[in-house]
Amino acid sequence: MTVRKLIDLMELLPPNRRLLGLDIGEKTVGLGLSDISRTVATPMETLILKKFSKTAVQLLDICVEHEVAALIIGLPVNMDGTEGPRCQSVRQFARNLEAHFDMEMGFWDERLSTVAVTKTMIEADMSRAKRAENVDKMAAAYILQGALDFMANHTANNEEPPSDSWG
Repeated sequence: MTVRKLIDLMELLPPNRRLLGLDIGEKTVGLGLSDISRTVATPMETLILKKFSKTAVQLLDICVEHEVAALIIGLPVNMDGTEGPRCQSVRQFARNLEAHFDMEMGFWDERLSTVAVTKTMIEADMSRAKRAENVDKMAAAYILQGALDFMANHTANNEEPPSDSWG
């Protein structure tokens, strides 16, 4: 497995395979799954982080079951574009995955993803309990959708990524 810049990862993706978006928190990992055309991201589930090896096995099983070509991992970049301790933790999570299975990965800026998702859920009049239950997987889908939209726009317009520091 190699962590790549999204622009480089695009070149390696086989057709008709899904992408899995990850929103990695301190206690949970939210998952979002793309369709096979890589157009739409859908919230999938939230994994509870306990022992890393068990989480890695769960992710591998999901990747095999859904024929996932690559992981898109939300990178919690600071508002000023710098990387703090949370970014280091997410990057370490990705490095740890390398020891468990062979899957291409790319990072995507997740700034404000949880805020945007929470705002949408509040506007939909979702209860606090329902928001807590759904926020991580919805944030993962939001992160993944951003990456999918970038890939679609890049393919159509040969657009450069917002930053090349996420690889």
